Amino acid sequence: MTRKHLIDRRTYLKGIGASLGLPLLETMGWADSVKGRAPVKPPVRLGFMYMPHGVIPDQFWPTSPESYLTAPPPALESLRPILDQCLLMKGISGVPIAPFNGAPHALELSTWLTACLPDPSKRNQIHIAISADQIAANYVGAMTSLPSLELATMPQTHKENQEGLNEGYYSHCSYRSPTQAVPAEINPRNVLNRLFGKSDASGSTTKADPLDRQMLDLVIGGARDLRKKLPQNDQHKLDEYLDSVRSVERRIAAIEMRQKESALEKAGVASSKRSATDSPPIEIRIPEGDKRSEYMQVMCDLNVLAFQTDTTRVSTYIGSTPNGVSYPELGFTDTHHSQTHHNHKADQVAKVAAITAFNITQFAYMVKKMASLREGDGTLLDNCLMMWGSGLEDGNDHSRKNLPFIIAGKGSGSVNTGRFLADTQGNQGDLLTTLLTCAGVPLDRPIGIATKRIEEVLRS
Repeated sequence: MTRKHLIDRRTYLKGIGASLGLPLLETMGWADSVKGRAPVKPPVRLGFMYMPHGVIPDQFWPTSPESYLTAPPPALESLRPILDQCLLMKGISGVPIAPFNGAPHALELSTWLTACLPDPSKRNQIHIAISADQIAANYVGAMTSLPSLELATMPQTHKENQEGLNEGYYSHCSYRSPTQAVPAEINPRNVLNRLFGKSDASGSTTKADPLDRQMLDLVIGGARDLRKKLPQNDQHKLDEYLDSVRSVERRIAAIEMRQKESALEKAGVASSKRSATDSPPIEIRIPEGDKRSEYMQVMCDLNVLAFQTDTTRVSTYIGSTPNGVSYPELGFTDTHHSQTHHNHKADQVAKVAAITAFNITQFAYMVKKMASLREGDGTLLDNCLMMWGSGLEDGNDHSRKNLPFIIAGKGSGSVNTGRFLADTQGNQGDLLTTLLTCAGVPLDRPIGIATKRIEEVLRS
């Protein structure tokens, strides 16, 4: 392939006031090197997905390194098809929380990506540290249209008075600076508009309108023209990508329609008038009795699309927050937090195990999709580092000795996957420092309480 046949990776499909990022195509230079230059490698993306309250240890940890691939524990069953592309580590300790011993839930999320405690002299203010995702965003963010993407399943408004700490610590994991928490978006439609919608003169994404909802129709002519210039492999990838964007659009529209129908029915609006254009817009929320998995998978799809198009290279997804969260889809309405204090009662232990497996299944849904998308000489997942985890080891006693972490993806060959490291020596700051190093992010100091890189993670 010669340089004159390469297209710039920042090429967009454009229509009337709308643009759509492209996936990374071979024609952008990933597949072949330019004469006299080293081969161009796809960028490494970093993703973090969180679940509170820890796990049931004997349902999460493999019985041995040898059994990891052949007989994984129940919590990891959904990852079985791609366990060879995952790394599991036992022995990663959390941040010691003294002098905040009475605030385990305020600190399980806020320390997760900062690996340090809030300033004890400023408890009622946000004053902690810049988080690992934002450290990465500061380095790679200038190369993409969005420096980072922050997602959540529910509003970040949890309030609880633990040790007088600011309420923001309970529901935020990303911190742009020591004093600025980064809010996460819970509305899939808003995420879609932020990724692919229009922008106003100031650069801010405008509110969705009928033009935004049919953005693919506006750029499809450009897609056809571009398709004629691409080799067969890239034509297939472009078709697959446009189909996936359409699929997400349809699924979001279906959720919105269900919400609208339900709200209008409750308001007593006659069915013959429910298509009236002056009906109030309904914001997407998880409806009572609806499937949380469907909602979470839409958000996961949006995360995949953002990485696939190189719209961003850094993301966080808070799958749940402390207290008040239930999972009726699993056949019970008990809240997650209440069941974690199970005192080893079998029925409650089973419910916590089911919740853990459910959340890992959503993570598995996302990373398996990444593994199905070709990129360069491998897959999208090959060029990602996706971390799933929790800020507690066991919610029953708030322990933090062996925090559960799953790493999916090879980080463009920097991580040796397909293993269970049963005796890892390190803390969560060490792990974050290692992951950012593997992603090529230079650090002027270790993250939080870190003192080293965890060499066992690296490809030998």
